[in-house]
Amino acid sequence: MTTTPIRGKAASAGPAQQPFSYPLRREFVEPDWRRLPGYKDVTQAEWESSVWQRKHTVKNLKELQAVLGSLLPQELLASLERDQRERATMSILVPPQMINTMDETDLWNDPVRRYMLPAFDDRHPEWPNHPKASRDSLHEAEMWAVEGLTHRYPTKVLAEMLPTCPQYCGHCTRMDLVGNDVPQVQKHRFHLGQKERYEQMLDYLRRTPTVRDVVVSGGDIANLPIQALEPFVSALLDIPNIRDIRLASKGLMAIPQHFLQDSVLQGMERLAKKANERGVDLALHTHVNNARQLTPLVGKAVRKLLDMGFRDVRNQGVLLRGINGTPKELLELCFTLLDHAKILPYYFYMCDMIPNSEHWRLSVAEAQQLQHDIMGYMPGFATPRIVCDVPFVGKRWVHQVAEYDRERGISYWTKNYRTGIEGDDAAALTRKYEYFDPIYTLPESGRQWWREQAQAA
Repeated sequence: MTTTPIRGKAASAGPAQQPFSYPLRREFVEPDWRRLPGYKDVTQAEWESSVWQRKHTVKNLKELQAVLGSLLPQELLASLERDQRERATMSILVPPQMINTMDETDLWNDPVRRYMLPAFDDRHPEWPNHPKASRDSLHEAEMWAVEGLTHRYPTKVLAEMLPTCPQYCGHCTRMDLVGNDVPQVQKHRFHLGQKERYEQMLDYLRRTPTVRDVVVSGGDIANLPIQALEPFVSALLDIPNIRDIRLASKGLMAIPQHFLQDSVLQGMERLAKKANERGVDLALHTHVNNARQLTPLVGKAVRKLLDMGFRDVRNQGVLLRGINGTPKELLELCFTLLDHAKILPYYFYMCDMIPNSEHWRLSVAEAQQLQHDIMGYMPGFATPRIVCDVPFVGKRWVHQVAEYDRERGISYWTKNYRTGIEGDDAAALTRKYEYFDPIYTLPESGRQWWREQAQAA
């Protein structure tokens, strides 16, 4: 090969052998749902119907068996049944769109199944639950300014519009409020009616000019009729101090058919137009955890939103062992988001410390290594930040830890603002807040220390 001299030297740089290989090898196609026994006669028109998807969403194991037939191993079915009785914090709710992204030839190891349909045998046998785990691990309800409106950060609030989703994920951080009761968890309920809650939220925001950023979430806005969502968001756009509005929906990925309905598209387009007229940034945040979950239908819905004037569609995933906890899994997901779905990789949160989540959770050290390992592959603006959502603190990049006891798996964090419940507490800005690694990742001395703490408690 002939090389051209550069500054007196022969050019020698070129593609090098890398730990992760690009371009992507996975073909970006809609999996053929007719390969699954329960969907063998489903037409394309039915599959692309939001009404059909909701009507045929799997709500129990009997319905799952009807869809998968002999493809569902009996041992896995028994493990799913036991998990629902003894471990699960969420009931079963999986749309056909999501089932179709699972690998029916290896359901035990399929990453989508592992977090959408957790099995008892997936859980850690000794430490299924961290002793410090709690139902509302981020204490969001304690920070409600009015019912359903969490004022946690100085200029940002979270509006929990409703307590349901089109699908229920095993690791749901709002398992305290969202979904149906299960044997392990009796869910909390909103006391006020929807109309009164929304009016109180809007009234608080009109009276609080320090707030500029509202996350409209739930639950999931895909379960809120556009006839209810549009007037609420439109009212937010009328508040002068609101400059950013983020609509949060895992449903964009789990049931993209909802966002392709004419009525939903028309309502979203009216909101996008009004936001642009008011100079407000309107974006949609979704929640994709594995590249398998992205299909052309998701990409089609995203392009509709971007074309009508949404500033961005961004992804806020959760780090989950066995789903996206390796550099290869995470980079494949990020490139699929960016290249095919036109979704911006934004955040990956460490899995919150809810009950029975230990087998999914990574340690702070593992998260730091992941952040290191994915750097340099994607453009800077599309390289996701890996964050730890520390109770009473908020999101912190995983390298912002102040102190770290790796033997006991306790990290210590500081913050630079007070939450609403802290008022004028001066110590809030100097206090060190604890966060806990999963115990099974610790050395034996650390695990023994936690055994002793558990016995003492």
